Amino acid sequence: MDARQTQGQIKLWLMNDESFASGVPTGPSHSSFRMPEGPELHLASHFVNEICKGLVFGGCVEKSSVSRNPEVPFESSAYHISALARGKELRLTLSPLPGSHPPQKPLSLVFRFGMSGSFQLVPAEALPRHAHLRFYTAPPAPRLALCFVDIRRFGHWDPGGEWQPGRGPCVLLEYERFRENVLRNLSDKAFDRPICEALLDQRFFNGIGNYLRAEILYRLKIPPFEKARTVLEALQQCRLSPELTLSQKVKAKLQNPDLLELCHLVPKEVVQLGGKGYGPERGEEDFAAFRAWLRCYAVPGMSSLRDRHGRTIWFQGDPGPLAPKGGRSRKKKSQETQLEAEDRKEDPPSKSISRTQRARKHCPKNVPQQSEGASLPQNLETPAVPEKGKRRGRRASTGRHRGPKSKPDTQPREAGEISAS
Repeated sequence: MDARQTQGQIKLWLMNDESFASGVPTGPSHSSFRMPEGPELHLASHFVNEICKGLVFGGCVEKSSVSRNPEVPFESSAYHISALARGKELRLTLSPLPGSHPPQKPLSLVFRFGMSGSFQLVPAEALPRHAHLRFYTAPPAPRLALCFVDIRRFGHWDPGGEWQPGRGPCVLLEYERFRENVLRNLSDKAFDRPICEALLDQRFFNGIGNYLRAEILYRLKIPPFEKARTVLEALQQCRLSPELTLSQKVKAKLQNPDLLELCHLVPKEVVQLGGKGYGPERGEEDFAAFRAWLRCYAVPGMSSLRDRHGRTIWFQGDPGPLAPKGGRSRKKKSQETQLEAEDRKEDPPSKSISRTQRARKHCPKNVPQQSEGASLPQNLETPAVPEKGKRRGRRASTGRHRGPKSKPDTQPREAGEISAS
């Protein structure tokens, strides 16, 4: 296998929630081009099973020195690798071949991809920069490495091999159990919240993430900030007429699916799109197909608000009665309008104030200065400078004082919380 060809196999743009919404990629990588949700984990498992079919791996499992994830205590002269996905988790199983040494039982690892996790198969001498776990093929064939690549390092693996406790049934593979689990637990306080937030609770919606919730609610014209229990209680009363034949019932469900059925059907559509970066040289094609499939998420003309966890929900029309107070709905602009807006984009508040103050410093002394309240919009998040101790008749401050710099929020929206990952 040509090293250059293999390296280019999965080269795509890594895009997180906000950069995807703005259409601005964060940079090139070998990872998937959006935050991994249920469909991406299932596509990843298909990819691993396909590329590892017939390959024999050998030796120790190697972890990068910078990863804080646990070491993997496994060594075998010959073993196979297989994968299985469930919701937002993927289980990788290492199975020693008969006669391999040292004697070793099969080991399973459960992965959660965080914001940027994915798998790659690359030549052993050309490891990606962010390959934090490596499985090497056995000689004598050209040595390859199956790598778990995670640029942002929010992904996690667990050598215990058990699915994370508390996660509900998979929306893709365990639909009947998933539906029953939701309707049986509607008294849970999670359903006191808006439906857009409840859809991210992995105890009930294992596999649903940010782009999926927007697409599901949009198709049913459900306001994202409608109370979850109000939406779902209606499904308990919904029963098809017993006089209908089985084929008529199936047809009725396909023509008028409810919210829980769409939680199964919409992710299934994404899986059926195929690819998603897990195939040779299909990055641009996959990305275009996915963008064409989207109806609501980051689509021009749609509105957006941030939910209680700070995650952006895209929608059309009324946001609903539980919409955050003071939250301003923003509409997605067309790409052309957006590029023009980016050219006129203002600096962050701290830089704007700083430049204005520097300009004042060099103003001629005989030119009267406007008060700061009249020349600059007040930043509601920045505490005002106290005027206590100000001398009478003293000239207005030159503005040399700078407020503390706000630190960017680098924490993942999903890390460590089953309810949002």
